[in-house]
Amino acid sequence: MLSTAYIVSGFSVGLLVGVTGVGGGSLMTPLLVFLFGFKPAVAVGTDLLFASITKIGGVWVHHGKHNSVEWKVVGLLALGSLPCALGTLYVLRQLHVTGKEIGHVITYSLGIALILTACALLVRSILMNKAQKVAQLDDDHSTESNAARFRRFHVPATVLTGAVLGVLVTLSSVGAGALGTVALLFLYPKMTTLKVVGTDLAHAIPLTAVAGIGHWSIGNVDLVLLGSLLVGSLPGIWVGSHLSAKIPERFLRPVLATLLLLIGFKFVFQ
Repeated sequence: MLSTAYIVSGFSVGLLVGVTGVGGGSLMTPLLVFLFGFKPAVAVGTDLLFASITKIGGVWVHHGKHNSVEWKVVGLLALGSLPCALGTLYVLRQLHVTGKEIGHVITYSLGIALILTACALLVRSILMNKAQKVAQLDDDHSTESNAARFRRFHVPATVLTGAVLGVLVTLSSVGAGALGTVALLFLYPKMTTLKVVGTDLAHAIPLTAVAGIGHWSIGNVDLVLLGSLLVGSLPGIWVGSHLSAKIPERFLRPVLATLLLLIGFKFVFQ
């Protein structure tokens, strides 16, 4: 049976995601650990599948309606992230099979990811403003024209970024949203913000799906929890998206970043 408390929590997180644009993992996973007492591994595994499902609708809109997904960049990110995600899952499975506790590794990784996400929240608006100022006036937003920062090294830099995200997201379920967006804004300063968001979403789906299925195979997914969160979060995201224009995000984002920073340090030093 679906739990009302989980549904309400899903709605609340979805509401914040819709208002702030912050990735659900950075909000959902700490909530599941601290409020409901789930083991970090179960919270991470469940949230990864939750993220892969909820992001599908966003990519559908970005690709079909806005044509705002740079699929070549998605491919480069996935070239680094998916093998690293599979490698990380293999290590976690081996630790699990041998009876070693993986909770501490996941907890520490979650703390680091939350701290990085908090920092990303504080600089993302700055990078977005700069990206809008240097955006090209024409409609040519190819990978080459967007790669103004590292020139001929943008391909290995993008693959390396994907690799880092692959490990971090698999271990913590955090990073596919805020960190991915900031990384793309830094790597491709001339890419429009709409394409940055669409590209990051498109890359997050296969990454979170692979990582989530891997955690499921290890036994780190609670299906009742997953269903409850989905029931609550989908309307929450819809409501939050409509409220985002009415809530002063410039005040809410620093508060949220500070909260994530404190939670991150708690995970790291507990």
